[in-house]
Amino acid sequence: MAISRRTITILVAAGVVVVVGIAIAAVAVNARSPEPPGPGTRVLASAQSKATDAASRAAAGSPEYDAAHYLSEQPTAIWLTPEGDPTDAVGERIADLAEEARAQSARLALVVYGLPERDCGGQSAGGLDEDGYAAWTGAIGDALRAAADISPLVLLEPDSLALAPECGNVSERVSQLASAVDAIASDSTWIYLDGGHSDWLPADEMAGLIEQVDRASADGRGIRGFATNVSNFQPTDDEVAYAHDVAARLDGLHAVIDTSRNGAGSNGEWCNPPGRLVGEPGGTIGDDVVDTNLWIKPPGESDGECNGGPAAGRWWPEAAIGLTREVIVGD
Repeated sequence: MAISRRTITILVAAGVVVVVGIAIAAVAVNARSPEPPGPGTRVLASAQSKATDAASRAAAGSPEYDAAHYLSEQPTAIWLTPEGDPTDAVGERIADLAEEARAQSARLALVVYGLPERDCGGQSAGGLDEDGYAAWTGAIGDALRAAADISPLVLLEPDSLALAPECGNVSERVSQLASAVDAIASDSTWIYLDGGHSDWLPADEMAGLIEQVDRASADGRGIRGFATNVSNFQPTDDEVAYAHDVAARLDGLHAVIDTSRNGAGSNGEWCNPPGRLVGEPGGTIGDDVVDTNLWIKPPGESDGECNGGPAAGRWWPEAAIGLTREVIVGD
């Protein structure tokens, strides 16, 4: 039987609709299911970093310049604090960083660090009150949802959980972190809670703290997993083993590991220990539990006023030089 030209036209049009529909559905699925970080993941090396600023101020060819310049080029997480990025400005800051990430075909890794009674009054004391923290994390969440295309990574409140038993505020921390997860979570944002490190809490205790936050969040699973070794120096192999040990007690959670300053391992100190080195570049490891490694603590920024360092978070040229002494030899 002959098919009319009109019938052919209708069939072709229907086929186009089906193809377009499939394409739209595929885009929608991709939008809902961005890839988690893994080996090869590259995060932003921001021109807004303290290393970049230090390099711009140092004399070209000096050890201070060489160290700062090298570190400015390394993909590293950006720390957001309410002191530096208040509620009325943090959204614009994230939008600027997202534009940088797009230009580098990179993802944005952010450390959110501003919860009430931060660091229990230690070297990084500060933070917001409960209402202020809710408003601040809400603004962060709105900005990250607007940057869904770069599939951001969030390292939420380092030390907050591992330090809570010592500070005696576990229930408060669980509630605060669960609320922050709810404020920040989206289908395109990967959130990692504080996971301590291999020389701190036992794996079963750390897993129990993480599980409490996970259960308390409204989504029931607004997090991807946990981050270990943040601002610490434990060897990578030890952290991989610890991450597996913690994850074995948690159903389906994953980990990332901070390797920014663990190239010489740990001497047992946590605050500006001498003799340390930068570690493996981010995105170089990964398995079925450990998504990958990242540089989370920016090398060259002080841990606090200890071992000759300035206040926590301040740029310390001597530390930058020491940490990079083996990677820029001969430059």
